[in-house]
Amino acid sequence: KNAITAKLKRDQGLTYTNEQIIVTTGAKHALFTLFQVLLNEGDEVIVPAPYWVSYPEQIKLAEGKPVIVTADETNDFKITPDQLKQSITSKTKAVIINSPSNPTGMMYTKEELQAIGQVCLENNLLIVSDEIYEKLIYTDENHVSIAEISDELYDQTIIINGVSKSHSMTGWRIGFAAGNKEVIKAMSNMASHSTSNPTSVAQYAALAAYTSTEEEVKEMKLAFKERLDVLYSLLVDIPGVDCVKPSGAFYLFPNVKKAVESGGFEDVDAWVKALLDEEKVALVPGSGFGSPNNVRLSYATSLNQLEEAAKRIKNFVEKHQS
Repeated sequence: KNAITAKLKRDQGLTYTNEQIIVTTGAKHALFTLFQVLLNEGDEVIVPAPYWVSYPEQIKLAEGKPVIVTADETNDFKITPDQLKQSITSKTKAVIINSPSNPTGMMYTKEELQAIGQVCLENNLLIVSDEIYEKLIYTDENHVSIAEISDELYDQTIIINGVSKSHSMTGWRIGFAAGNKEVIKAMSNMASHSTSNPTSVAQYAALAAYTSTEEEVKEMKLAFKERLDVLYSLLVDIPGVDCVKPSGAFYLFPNVKKAVESGGFEDVDAWVKALLDEEKVALVPGSGFGSPNNVRLSYATSLNQLEEAAKRIKNFVEKHQS
């Protein structure tokens, strides 16, 4: 917890006490536990789409209702304050902000977060700020946590983070939540009766990650940026494929609707299955992320494999063009 509070001070300029921190078995566990203690039956949580696949399911497991708000591709997959306002009801309890995003890689600016935050303050909405990809940004933009914008937003925000993406430690399962100490206490009580503490070995590994230099993280970012630039240029050269270039994470989320239609496929899911069968390239259909015209590609693999995959996708599309 001391290492996490030091990290939040160093990276976000935010001051937390240990009472405001819970260490969890991965960031996914932090989110799950938060929704379990936060939601009563029928409470609503606003989920911008495209969304990470577990958000709606975790909300439903807590007997809440995910309210999906579709972010326009022309707005880089980011919801607007007006969209947020129109989605709020008397049952709305919280909104999720994932920046940089899985699956789109988009990132909100400080000004955009400020405007969204103002709507949340006016309607007393808790902000669930999933910042798991904060270290993986490939532009000149700086990551901004909505909690650092003002004291009011600090009080209204639960930060979710961990070492899985920042330090490539997915299997170690160390995440955390930071925020209101009463909420964190409730989460700690629940965790104590379900998972207890994360394994001690993994905690020591995360401690090393948070207290060492970030040279390895910088090297990882450079490799990811090279892969992003190469794969993006190859994808937009494929007929019927449109793609918004992301700012962070390690995903591309191209729109393949035109390629699907010109190939005579029923939908993107069918197109993805045929691509796997014929070219042995596995993509994740956007339907799982609330965006049925898109597919998700991860560039967390070698450049050679990415170039070969893009070549096979292009061959597949051209072969099926009508």
